[in-house]
Amino acid sequence: MIEDRPNPDQLLERVQREEQKARRGKLKLFFGACAGVGKTFAMLSAAHMLKQQAMDVVVGLVETHGRSDTAEMLEGLEILPPKKIEYRGKQLTEFDLDAALARRPAVLIVDELAHTNVAGSRHAKRWQDVQELLDAGIDVLTTVNVQHLESLNDIVGQITGIRVWETIPDTVFDHADEVTVVDLPADELLQRLKEGKVYIPDQAEQAIQNFFRKGNLIALRELALRRTADRVDAQMREYREDKSIRGMWQAKERLLVCVGPGPDAEKLIRSAARLAGNLHADWIAAYVETPRLQRLPKETRDRILKILRLAQELGAETTTMTGEDAASTLFSYARSRNVSKLVVGKTSRPGWRRRFSIPLAEELSLMASDIDVYVVGHEPAGRATPTEETVDFRSSALSEKRQSRRWGYLVAVAICALGTAVATPLANYLELTNIIMLYLLSVMLIAFQFGRGPAILSSVLSVAAFDFFFVPPRFSFAVSDTQYLLTFAVMLAVALVISQLTANMRYQARVATLRERRAKALYEMARELGAALQPEQILEIANRHLQGVFLAETAILLPDLSEKIALPQPRESEPPHGMALDTAIAQWVFDHQQPAGLGTNTLSGSSTYYIPLKAPIRPRGVLALAPSNPRLIFVPEQHRLLETFASQIALALERVHFVDVAQGALLKIESERLRNSLLTAISHDLRTPLTALVGLASTLEADTHLSEHSRHELAEAMHEQAVRMSDLVNNLLDMARLQSGDVQLNRQWHVLEEIVGSALRSLRHAIANHDIKVSLETSLPLIYVDSVLIERVLCNLIENATKYTPPGSQIRIGAETLDRELWVTVTDNGPGLPPDIIETVFDKFTRGQKESATPGVGLGLAICKAIVQAHRGRIWAENTDESGARFTFTLPLLDAPPVQEPDETVEETADRTTHGQ
Repeated sequence: MIEDRPNPDQLLERVQREEQKARRGKLKLFFGACAGVGKTFAMLSAAHMLKQQAMDVVVGLVETHGRSDTAEMLEGLEILPPKKIEYRGKQLTEFDLDAALARRPAVLIVDELAHTNVAGSRHAKRWQDVQELLDAGIDVLTTVNVQHLESLNDIVGQITGIRVWETIPDTVFDHADEVTVVDLPADELLQRLKEGKVYIPDQAEQAIQNFFRKGNLIALRELALRRTADRVDAQMREYREDKSIRGMWQAKERLLVCVGPGPDAEKLIRSAARLAGNLHADWIAAYVETPRLQRLPKETRDRILKILRLAQELGAETTTMTGEDAASTLFSYARSRNVSKLVVGKTSRPGWRRRFSIPLAEELSLMASDIDVYVVGHEPAGRATPTEETVDFRSSALSEKRQSRRWGYLVAVAICALGTAVATPLANYLELTNIIMLYLLSVMLIAFQFGRGPAILSSVLSVAAFDFFFVPPRFSFAVSDTQYLLTFAVMLAVALVISQLTANMRYQARVATLRERRAKALYEMARELGAALQPEQILEIANRHLQGVFLAETAILLPDLSEKIALPQPRESEPPHGMALDTAIAQWVFDHQQPAGLGTNTLSGSSTYYIPLKAPIRPRGVLALAPSNPRLIFVPEQHRLLETFASQIALALERVHFVDVAQGALLKIESERLRNSLLTAISHDLRTPLTALVGLASTLEADTHLSEHSRHELAEAMHEQAVRMSDLVNNLLDMARLQSGDVQLNRQWHVLEEIVGSALRSLRHAIANHDIKVSLETSLPLIYVDSVLIERVLCNLIENATKYTPPGSQIRIGAETLDRELWVTVTDNGPGLPPDIIETVFDKFTRGQKESATPGVGLGLAICKAIVQAHRGRIWAENTDESGARFTFTLPLLDAPPVQEPDETVEETADRTTHGQ
């Protein structure tokens, strides 16, 4: 049959998957409930069997834990030497990944997959080593315990009271080519412990009292077997999909209960829950919304929502589907989920309807011959009180249908009459077949616009009007030619089919439109949330989208530092909040992570619906909605959309929170670094000159017979240390002053040559042992700067060059104009800057050499940068092509004011300038 053919895309995907598997090595896991069940022994036994089959088997690493029987199993197998790693003064051994890749055996034995490697290894975890081996095409045998699976780690911790921190991702377990369960009964494992076959006696006794209690072992054993069964079930579904097997394989019980709009749906759900509990089976509650059910009254649809919520509370997985036929839709879904049993309610219909329709249970029984179908009976008729909830939904649906479609019927009559009026003058010019086309067009339009009922009426009226007005004898229902009876029958059938198909297409188009609208709303909100950087932005975006999609007043309540929910504070630009918010309900929702309020079983008297904002790490708040129409929230598709919105909002809040945490941590780290650098400066560079001054002063005081020359030398040394200490303090104060932003530049028009000359004069002692070359471009323009600060920049740059170059080195000072800027350079021919600090050399407390006897705390260049930036300039450092370093800073050039005529003579000006130089 055509429908049994495999999907071409699935075939291509399967071929690509198999090709990828063929290139990789195969992973075989020996899986157990805990240590001591014999995983390593079983793995080595398998290795010996492979070696007997002439396979190249090598042992990469096996942990014997002192067990003699395990050590004996290593005999006869090639063993790779372990890798030795130095860690905290100790020699530790690890699996040698590089040696294994170089040896490249067919099969490699690597024990304890969840092991954490020693710091300094290529990978942090051993399972990452195994992934690299598999990528290289090497088959791997390894062992793992159930407590090492990431998804079960916390459950094992709750059972045993001991949390294991070495874990592997579940994907490694799921993607393994083969899993062999190594199992022992709890009593037998305890006996092995007492005999010292698992741990040494002292450790065994302690293990029996803690981890290896019998109850713990039984629970771990069940977890291991269930996890393996789940993996096998997934493999079975994959195999059935690959082989296009449509028949049911009832390897694991799974129930599907079919929820309908009838009053007995609650009994159906409870019966299915009891059946699933007795069979220890998973179960699914499904509701299929057909075109007929789409037109149900509001009370009935609300009852369906309550039934689905009840199923969730009883442990079911719920789903809502749309389809033309409930039976075929349920059957297809049951096939896809490998359902073994279908549970349906007994259909209750009037006798005349029962003759023309097949009950759902019988339809499913005919379709699913390999699935068991269970039929649940009705409640006795006299047991329920005839209230609004138990009234026959069909009568309500019919009443609402008549009210909503009355206008459609009137339009159908009007369009049929209009079509007849248009076709009557053309009757002498058109064939009767063309007139039939006009009527069929009107039927299609009615079906598309108003649905099935008006379209059927239009079909009947069209046939009647065609017979009365156009078929001879005209203006009579009599028919002269019996062939027209066939024409009438075919016309009516075609009109009914067209109306049915058009109505179905209209319904499907409406469903598709609603889905597209939901997807678009989710996409737009997710896109805006992704760009939000502050919680206030997230709240504004979320409220705007929620109000537009669900037509509800919304509020997002966030917890304070003590995890207490607080009411949102409206901003000045927003109107006051009109919602009736209850912080007690919101706090309950936040604490229990369950919805409450309107439409729930918890505090349902509230007019507001509260839903928790769940994030992966922890809850982030509560979303409150006061809908104008509750159906816009509690319809299954809308409710799933609301849950997705809440999840996106929670993720955005968590992302922004951790961004703030990261920024705070960076600021704290930077503050700590600056504090440590400042303490280092004070403790070393400030204490050193103070110590020298104290020593020199003590020498002067103690020795009263010093010569004049010695006293002069001591005075010069004291002066040098005092100047050094003064420079350090000035640097610290200047840096603080520049960082505070309180610096007021005293800008005047100056000549650069004068600033350079002043800087060289102030550094005459520092540059005494260096060759200074000044090369300034001729006719440099005047610069509008604070001469004192720019002189400080030059002094710091020149002094920095003298510190990090040997005596006799050359220091070149140059200047030129380029693109309305003055470029000033200070170049030396010393060893140059370390490459790793070129980008950070102007940061505070950054030094050219981390540990050096050169005085200074790394503030000089930072001060230069701050001064240059205050002048709207730039500064940078680079190494020259030959050797040495070059520091360059720029200053903007402005139009100089016109030179005024001096009041003094040219000779007096020249004399004063010469005297100043």
